[in-house]
Amino acid sequence: MTYRIEKDSLGTVEVPEHAYYGAQTARAVANFPISGLRPHPSLVWATVLIKKCAARANMATGRLDENIGRAIIRAADELLAGELSDQFVVDPFQAGAGTSHNMNANEVLANRAAELLGGARGSYDLVHPNDHVNMAQSTNDVFPTAMRLACLKQVERLGPCLENLAAALRQKGLEFDTILKSGRTHLQDAVPIRLGQEFAAWAKAVDGNLAGIRRAMPDLQELGIGGTAVGTGMNAEAAYIDHIVAGLAAETGFKLSRGKDLVERMQNMDPFVSLSSSLKGLAVTLARIANDLRLLASGPRTGLDEITLPPVQPGSSIMPGKVNPVMAEMTDMVAFQVIGADSTVTLAAQAGQLELNVMMPVIAFNLLFAMEILANAINKLTESCITGITAHADKCRHYLEDSLGLATVLAPYIGYMAAAEVAKESVASGRSIAEVALAKGILSEARLAEILEPMPLTSPGVPGATKESK
Repeated sequence: MTYRIEKDSLGTVEVPEHAYYGAQTARAVANFPISGLRPHPSLVWATVLIKKCAARANMATGRLDENIGRAIIRAADELLAGELSDQFVVDPFQAGAGTSHNMNANEVLANRAAELLGGARGSYDLVHPNDHVNMAQSTNDVFPTAMRLACLKQVERLGPCLENLAAALRQKGLEFDTILKSGRTHLQDAVPIRLGQEFAAWAKAVDGNLAGIRRAMPDLQELGIGGTAVGTGMNAEAAYIDHIVAGLAAETGFKLSRGKDLVERMQNMDPFVSLSSSLKGLAVTLARIANDLRLLASGPRTGLDEITLPPVQPGSSIMPGKVNPVMAEMTDMVAFQVIGADSTVTLAAQAGQLELNVMMPVIAFNLLFAMEILANAINKLTESCITGITAHADKCRHYLEDSLGLATVLAPYIGYMAAAEVAKESVASGRSIAEVALAKGILSEARLAEILEPMPLTSPGVPGATKESK
């Protein structure tokens, strides 16, 4: 590999000849070989978009030369179209506040803009990363603004994924609505429920999680761009702030506004904590649903076997014919990762000091990674699992008729203690609740049949209470 020599405020640096990035990015690559990961594409998109709108705003105020500004905008448009994506090379675990990430964008745009003006990479006479691309900006207002835009973009993708999952669960709720089964609490027999009611309840929970995520959006739409170094707006004209916020709103379609307090927008990571907490809540719901699916599909001969999940791959390298609930297992693992990411976001958010939270890069990484894997996992769970679930109505009915939970139906008529004695005798004798009740002569066969009619047992009310009994 051949190199060019660039100079920054610390001295000279070797930069790969082909690179569009420059000295500060090269230093960051050498200083932070931590994870081998690159910045999330949404964060790159957001940062480049800010640079484009900043150039346009600085041209509008008359501060930035029109030729330079147009070259920066052309370079930004190329990057937004997917070109030079391999030039964003700084590890997510990097210098505090995201300075290295910001300079990576500044250098790539400066070098590409210089080329468009007839210059060469590494020579910043025509377009300078700091003086031109970073004009009226600081990492300290650019990076949190990029975080907000990137999160909004990821939620745009995550939302429809959750809507599709909830719709698939609701559809199964309708499909299975007439299938009666035994409920279970504490993993023990409980009163009857319909299989469709279980699926419908999961759909409702997912709807609630999506609503929680969307409640975090308005605070993310209030931007701190223009606050520059500490939120006071030094070196950024008021007109520039209005122009860049309006430009970002027009480019993204998001309902963006200027922060009411730019100092607060820089210090306070609460909007990201709220979003992360909502994602954790979603992860908890997904893990619970995945675990219930695994239980209901357990077997097929030695478990509950009330439903069958679509078989998508062989389950064992040694046991022929074994098929595992792999989509539910994958969902659990993603959920655990997201819950862990929330802990990182929480710790990083409280680590801010005075005018700046320097832990923003790890907050951004965990939030964007969490939303990425959640969206991917939810899509696969929906497509490769939920939509193909089939129910075993006969097995569900068998468990219902044999359930000790039916003793609860008798309690309003014979009392709690007498019903408990029926349940104990059912366990001891192996006979059903109905068989024991008939043998004891507690209720007539006709009256018992009225009370134990299965479908009414899954709706509010006292079974059989509206009919006369003798």
